[in-house]
Amino acid sequence: MIAMLHDLLRVLGLWRARRGWLLAGALIAMLAALAGVALLALAGRGVSEGLRHGALTGVAVGSLLLLRPLILVRPAARYLERLVTHAATFRALADTRIWFFRRLAERLPSGLGMRRAGDLLGRLVSDVEALDGLYLRALVPGAAALAVVLALAVLLGFAGPALAAVVALPLALALLLPPLLAPGAARAAAEVAEAQGRLRTAAVDPLLGLEDTLAANAEGRAAARLDAAGQDLARTQASLARRAAWSGASGTLLTQAALLGALGYGLAGGPGAAAGAVMGLFLALAAGEVLSGLPRAGTALAAAGAGAHRLFEAADTPPPVTEPAQPAALPTGHAIRAEDLRFAWAGDRAPVFEGLSFELPEGGRLALLGPSGAGKSTLAALLLKLAAPQGGCITLGGVDIAELSADAVRSRIACLTQDARLFDDSIAANLRIAAPDADDAALWQALERAGVADVVRALPEGLQTQCGEGGARFSGGQGRRLALARALLSPARVLILDEPASGLDAQAERTFLETLESATEGRSVILITHRLLGVERPTRILRLVGGRAMPAMG
Repeated sequence: MIAMLHDLLRVLGLWRARRGWLLAGALIAMLAALAGVALLALAGRGVSEGLRHGALTGVAVGSLLLLRPLILVRPAARYLERLVTHAATFRALADTRIWFFRRLAERLPSGLGMRRAGDLLGRLVSDVEALDGLYLRALVPGAAALAVVLALAVLLGFAGPALAAVVALPLALALLLPPLLAPGAARAAAEVAEAQGRLRTAAVDPLLGLEDTLAANAEGRAAARLDAAGQDLARTQASLARRAAWSGASGTLLTQAALLGALGYGLAGGPGAAAGAVMGLFLALAAGEVLSGLPRAGTALAAAGAGAHRLFEAADTPPPVTEPAQPAALPTGHAIRAEDLRFAWAGDRAPVFEGLSFELPEGGRLALLGPSGAGKSTLAALLLKLAAPQGGCITLGGVDIAELSADAVRSRIACLTQDARLFDDSIAANLRIAAPDADDAALWQALERAGVADVVRALPEGLQTQCGEGGARFSGGQGRRLALARALLSPARVLILDEPASGLDAQAERTFLETLESATEGRSVILITHRLLGVERPTRILRLVGGRAMPAMG
């Protein structure tokens, strides 16, 4: 319970920027609830006055006349409540998603321990959505119910303390149901959240590798795993639903107890107590409507707590590279020097580098050769501060990159990866990832240098052509050239080309590498590849062997 409370308070801390909207929604919800109480209170007063005097007195008539404006105020307040509370929730959840995405972006290079895309998607979507229950189904109804119970106790207190006690006490106990029931529902809600993650994993993983799944005739096994995950989710959801049903029944029982208390007061108090009993009945009905959804708030709190726990579990993973408390100023030069680098991805894994050293002067073109697993892509990660060496250092312009912010390093060093991805957006949007402020002229210039401008001009929508998921609109060579254009748009003076022609046929590979040679002129280049074709013309060639860089022979 303490851990869940801590997580939920931390969620509210993330929503500080939206506190105006959140408070406004809660206040309007209280106003709408109190308008309902006032409506039935005036109706009850009119009826009780009529019963007391046997006719409609001036007080009774006045009370009934006041019902007219309240009949209009209440639905207007309810509409405004829905409008504001949902707007507040949407804004708060959007902020949470952005915060979570940024935390993931800082931590993904070293892995989060949840490499399954389905589970990660579940945390980003479903677990964030579960947080709406904290506000919409717990805090807002709780604030409205508290206001109603307090108003009811005050109003009935004027009629008689005993009446106030027998009606308000059961309703006050209903207010305690959410915090009392939430701990028991927390475990069930956590199981539901985990089952949802397993279901998404079972659904997404086979689809991501659909060709391999079909080629191995494994669709039946994939369907069986999906069915088992679905049944597991249904079981956990049924358990949580049973708790919600018991909560609802408990709340109904308490509101019925308030009604019985008002009736009992009227029967036991004699004729003079009848008027007060009628008032108590009307107010108990008003309170029952507001408190009807409150018992389920405990389940909502539990679900929100489970979602928050999963979010923070991922978001609190230590980042792979610690940013300096006071970053050094970015140097004017961009020469790179690696000295005695030692690095392993994990303590129980073999080291990738042991004493790696090399230099790249400004304007130099270094080719790093090596077979798969030699550490070529790992070196790119170290240079971009996506990982940090356990020993040695890398300097940029004479300054250790450990003393520079990651943003500063990546403003000087850009990378074209072997699996550079085109996103399901326009060509222009894909290119502007590297330079958000670039105008169309700059985009066309980059496309010209990458040798793909004619292809884009021939498209009916030009720069606004949608690339499709993973660049499906284009061939492999065209996609690589678009990715190269994006890298060329970056103002970085150092380009890392990590297996840039991987997956292309021999002719397309040679043509693409010839384009690279001219397109990257004037920049420092680190070409990471397993072989050279003779068109690259590097100024120095090193081969990665046993975690060290050795001069290439021949």
